[in-house]
Amino acid sequence: MNFEFSDEQNQLRDQAQAFLNDNCPPATVRKILEGDASYDKHLWESIANLGWLSTVIPESHGGLGLSYYELVVIAEELGRALAPIPFSSSVYLASEAILQFGSDAQKQKWLPRIATGEAIGTFAFSEGAGRPSAASLKTSVTDGGVSGVKYPVADGDVADVAVVVTTCESGDGASLYLVDLSDVQRDVVSTLDPSRSHARLTFDKSTAELLGPAGNGWVMTNQILDRAAVLFAWEQVGGAQAALEQAKAYAMERYAFGRPIAGFQAIKHKLANVYVKNTLARSNGYYGAWALDEDNAELPLAAATARVSATQAFYFASKENIQTHGGMGFTWEFDCQFFYRRAKLLSVNIGSESWWQDRLITAYEQSNQADAA
Repeated sequence: MNFEFSDEQNQLRDQAQAFLNDNCPPATVRKILEGDASYDKHLWESIANLGWLSTVIPESHGGLGLSYYELVVIAEELGRALAPIPFSSSVYLASEAILQFGSDAQKQKWLPRIATGEAIGTFAFSEGAGRPSAASLKTSVTDGGVSGVKYPVADGDVADVAVVVTTCESGDGASLYLVDLSDVQRDVVSTLDPSRSHARLTFDKSTAELLGPAGNGWVMTNQILDRAAVLFAWEQVGGAQAALEQAKAYAMERYAFGRPIAGFQAIKHKLANVYVKNTLARSNGYYGAWALDEDNAELPLAAATARVSATQAFYFASKENIQTHGGMGFTWEFDCQFFYRRAKLLSVNIGSESWWQDRLITAYEQSNQADAA
């Protein structure tokens, strides 16, 4: 089985990297951190014009109809650039939910708008501290109206539509609903990485439209999260690789005792350990990309594996990058903080690392039982 990308996909990577080097330098991230904007609107419009938002959306709904391999390539480069845009919420989560479970009318209404960047989507499943589960849901639906609170919701302050996980109207299980957020109360939630905004959404009998079959919401939620986990993993891989490259570049140019610090064994070992973790995460990412594109039965296992290893790699790389820079690495003026902030945020964006470790164990056990049968 070949887990490498094709020549065409690697060409896409080169083009995406060149574009982001020009249009999303570290100064772009810093501008969002130091300003009042939730995301970089110029960058958002630019990637929409390039068609990145519509990568896997079918042509019949205004998309390019490409494979998930192309999307993970784009995800990696966006992660490398730490792009301050609501790409993951809109593309990995909301778009995927509508694409997988929406009716023809729902797809026709929302997918073309998401494809052009006219509409931003998000996925509201968390209700505060604790592990999300069907049993812990408090958000409810009565007569087609959603009531309750969801937080933190990634990009909830700028989104136009949310896929909301609620208790089933019949009281039996969970369901997914599409909610237009134009009349929903939103309060910005402070996080470690303001370049990816979050909000608290308060629903008060908000008009909602059932997405997929009623009562099957938690099963669909898990499927959405598995698919998104692969894409988040590639974004984390991109960030981890960029952090390694930044640490290496600094080590090569920083002199101590008349020689580059890259020549000292302690620094060599630091960077080598980062490289090993990054390579493992990339390998697991290939597995996840294959399972996602093939819609293979191994996707839950592949997604959890990719998610856990990429989360560990990005955090480790961001931490070692700061350490390699020494005392200056902790200052506001240096860009090391950007990787650390993003690594910590993405580590909990769709569930914590420990939650995904439990999902990995469950998926592994189920895979072994299937093989035994």
